[in-house]
Amino acid sequence: MSNYLDANRANWDERADVHIDDRTGAYGIAAFLAGEDILCPIEAGEIGDIRGLDLLHLQCHIGLDTLCLARRGARVTGLDFSVKALRHAAELAARTSLEARFVLGDVYDAPDKVGGAFDMVYTTWGTICWLPDIRRWGAVVAAMLKPGGRLYFADTHPMIQPLEEAGGQLAPTFGYRTPTGLPLAFTANQTYTGDTRQFLNTENFEWIHPLSDILMALIDNGVAIERIAEHEALPWQMFPMMAKGEDRMWRLPAGHPRMPLSVSISARKRG
Repeated sequence: MSNYLDANRANWDERADVHIDDRTGAYGIAAFLAGEDILCPIEAGEIGDIRGLDLLHLQCHIGLDTLCLARRGARVTGLDFSVKALRHAAELAARTSLEARFVLGDVYDAPDKVGGAFDMVYTTWGTICWLPDIRRWGAVVAAMLKPGGRLYFADTHPMIQPLEEAGGQLAPTFGYRTPTGLPLAFTANQTYTGDTRQFLNTENFEWIHPLSDILMALIDNGVAIERIAEHEALPWQMFPMMAKGEDRMWRLPAGHPRMPLSVSISARKRG
């Protein structure tokens, strides 16, 4: 398993260097540095008041969301497995005079790396597809929350992850559940922001987790689902046919059958 995760880490180290440049503006770094809150509309409208909360951001990448949450008044810790991403995160924190703690580590090592007893765990957009064991993820979320603490999760809807676009049509290509030891193998020569710079480390491996597995990973570990919502938008262009709206979100074109493109979950650890 380590070779899969090592390949992903090498790929994401390169992505981090590209994303911090933000040549296409996809990450909104210029707006963030100018003082804007650049959380996507979905999570911005759902996370509620986080002022004064001890908050853990799992898979924080270059720390943009982490620092947006700090601006909203939370005491934030960001965890990521890419040393390059965390260097960029620390630089952004320094440039904006925002307080944040950034910790290097894999999600599954979070209890050992950062402790527990957080008021909120926050994890969004392109996270669990990189994790081989969703049940173990649920256990980590539970371990990091204090009794009564909240989880906020938003990501690609599992319904569309098995699909690929071909000839202007979406067709099922992959199974709806990826076995832990048999990840889907992809070649990522460049990132998803439209930047055309080529990577040296192109191998990456992903897992599709059905919605039932995501929910039960939480429920079985004592984290009760309070709200689940499906959305017809994503923060990136998953399929070539998608069109970008004024809210920076990508949607299927007019006339295409509507599908849930993303899902958000609010949950709470039982006391």
